[in-house]
Formats: sequence, structure tokens, C-alpha cells
Amino acid sequence: MGRDLAQNFPVARKVFEAADATLGFSISKLCFEGPAEELQLTANTQPAILTVSAAAAAVLEEEGIHTDYVAGHSLGEYSALVAAGALKLSDAVQLVHKRGKYMQEAVPVGQGAMAAILGLEGPALEEVCREAAQGEVVSPANLNSPGQVVIAGSAGAVARAIDLAKARGAKRAIPLNVSAPFHCALMKPAQDRLSVDLDAARVENPRVPLVNNVSAQPVTRAGEVREGLKRQVTAPVRWEESIRRMRQEGVEKFVEVGPGKVLSGLLRQIDRVAVSLRVEDSATLNEVRGALGAGAGTPNPAPIVRTGESLP
Repeated sequence: MGRDLAQNFPVARKVFEAADATLGFSISKLCFEGPAEELQLTANTQPAILTVSAAAAAVLEEEGIHTDYVAGHSLGEYSALVAAGALKLSDAVQLVHKRGKYMQEAVPVGQGAMAAILGLEGPALEEVCREAAQGEVVSPANLNSPGQVVIAGSAGAVARAIDLAKARGAKRAIPLNVSAPFHCALMKPAQDRLSVDLDAARVENPRVPLVNNVSAQPVTRAGEVREGLKRQVTAPVRWEESIRRMRQEGVEKFVEVGPGKVLSGLLRQIDRVAVSLRVEDSATLNEVRGALGAGAGTPNPAPIVRTGESLP
């Protein structure tokens, strides 16, 4: 992932080179060549996705396609903040590398789990989680779209929640292949460790509002940004609410930057009127050029920055 951007756009290549220099190893080689099993370790996945997303956003900026709002799903909030000038790429890459490490170390492998629940949400799903907990942890982690919620917690509690959800009418309940149970109370040790790093990091006011994961509200001050990044480690990602809030603010065009198209799919589930675009290589960039045009006066989209942590 990202190889096409690095080969064809000097501004993207500079992003990969800067990430390599900051981390002290070649995250670009992992992105371009793998191996997959090493790339899938969350301590590598997080800076890899951030770097590809930041490279794609840098290409868009150079094309003259600017933003009115930014948002990112979980890890993607860091990419959004780089695009908005609130975090320097070097600082963001270091933070997410540590974030992935802390998350992986917070819960021993096999003791946590996540699952996507389709067709059951709101009070019904909250009741399922309460009943399934039985002294353990299970709770909504990603409020993705109408009828799609990801839950996270202790492996046993998540398994019980899957069975209960099916019994209560869920269309599907799918265990996810993830390395840790993100966005739940089990991540508190990771949150505590990351908070120290975030307090030491330089965070600026974003140039454009960030609709953050925790509140699904626009934030414009560095302190709000920092607090949101801390809280999102254990709090659910309110993605559907975030999209709806941007729509209320008048956003009509959304560009997902980085690898894949999961968030574009979620956007179509949330709002079929909104225009959904994405950029991960030259071909998709050309599609955005055709849809938006480039240069001064281009209608401003809101970029949605990709994360690979816990999406189904």
C-alpha cells in the first residue's frame, strides 16, 4: 500500500522518507512489500496506515483540494490532525507507534476480542452487553453506521454477547480478527501510558475543525484535541454521529484518504445523498480530480482518514 503514491508524487515520497527517519526503520518498505504478518502487528499497522493516509492527504493538498472539516476513525484521527496541521507528521508517527505498542501490551493475546454486530443497536445491544458481561468487560466500541456496531471486551464476554445478540434478532454477529480489544475499558493501561506521551507532545490548534471520535462534535483548540486523543483509547468511536454532524454543518463531499474503502462504504450506509470519494493511488486520485476538479476555487471536501484497527 502507498507504493503508487510514493513513485508518482514527490510530496508523498517525502512523507514516507520522513516517517522512516522518525521511526528508525523502514515503515515504507513494510507498506510496499510486507511481509503481511509483520505489517499486521498493531505497533506497525498504526504508523503504516498513518503514513499512507498522510501521503494521500499531502497529494490532495498539493492538487489544491482543501478541506473544511477533518475526521478520522480511531487511529485515523491522528492522520486527520496531521492534515489539519495540529500534529507534525514526525510527532504523530511516534505517537501511533507507541499507541499500537501500548494497546498490544494492555491485554495478553487471546484474552480480548471484538465482534461486529449487524442489525441490532441502541438499547437492545447495550442490554446484550450488560447481560453478557457477567463480571467481565464487553461494550460498544465502534458505532459505525445504522445497524453496524462493533463490540469489544474480554474474550468470554464477547463470545456470550455474540450468542445473545443472535438470540435477540441480530442479522449477523461476526468475530473480528484483531490483535487487541480496542476502545473498551480493558485499554485503560494503554490510555494511561499514552496520556503521558500526549502531554509531552506538541499539539497546535487545527487549521480546520476536527470532528472527534469521543464527542462527535467539532473541536478547534489544541487542549480539546489532546483530551480527545486520550479518551478515545477506551471510549467508543461515534462514527455515525460524526458523519451526521458534518452533514448538519453543510458538508456534501467526503474523501477517504489512505488504504481501502471501508469508510466510504459506511458513508453510503449512513447517508446516500452525500458524495463519497477516496484517494489511495493515482487511479483514485484521477477520479477525485474528475469529480471535484483541482486548483483554486475547488469545492472543499471533508477528508475521512482511514484506520485499520477495529473495522470489520
